Amino acid sequence: MNLFTKLLVIVMLSFLSVSQCEAQRSIGAAHKQGVVLSDVPQKIDTKALYLFYISGYIVAAGNIRPTSPKFGVYEYEKILDAFKQSGFVVISEARKQSEELAPYATKVAKQVRQLLNAGVPPQNITVVGASQGGWMTMLVSTYLKNRDLKYVVVGACGADDGFLDQVDLHGSVLIIIEKSDRFPSSFCQRYRNDATGLVDYKEVETNTGQKHGFLYRPLKEWMAPAIAFAQTHSRVLVGF
Repeated sequence: MNLFTKLLVIVMLSFLSVSQCEAQRSIGAAHKQGVVLSDVPQKIDTKALYLFYISGYIVAAGNIRPTSPKFGVYEYEKILDAFKQSGFVVISEARKQSEELAPYATKVAKQVRQLLNAGVPPQNITVVGASQGGWMTMLVSTYLKNRDLKYVVVGACGADDGFLDQVDLHGSVLIIIEKSDRFPSSFCQRYRNDATGLVDYKEVETNTGQKHGFLYRPLKEWMAPAIAFAQTHSRVLVGF
């Protein structure tokens, strides 16, 4: 191999290396941007980070920006967009309003199983629920009984004893409580007392002064710890 041929080979290898880096950056940018879906995608990317968001009761099909006389507008779409901008494949829907918790929790548990059966590592899946959605999230944890999944429960400490009897938390759980809300941390502690599958349990207290309305908006006080928790121990590089 003469000098000219050697130089040509070096140039070609350098070009291939740059092309591969650009391709990797493009893939990384796509993951970082995220997407919002109403159901599990038909083509499941096993390397993505998945986040299910279950909203409070006030959000409903046909009314995705409802207004509470006490707490103002529930910015459902802005919350989804904030999760999307953090790189998650966000799965959420404005469900039919119902006092029954089990049917929708069963649906989400089925969706999570779809991802797991497709090969998504459980560490890459987080279920986030706010208010009534938080109670549903705890039922999802109970139904799946998977110690590697992650759950974030926002503003949902005020459950009655009948609901507590249904809950057996599994996996890693983050409880987010607002100091000015009606129910203190001691109410949430009840969820862990009889839990048989907890791997990790954390509590974060916000102090926005917005009472239960703190979860109506994508406030950094609760979204930042929720996002950080969802990214923890995942099998995806965060911040490409």
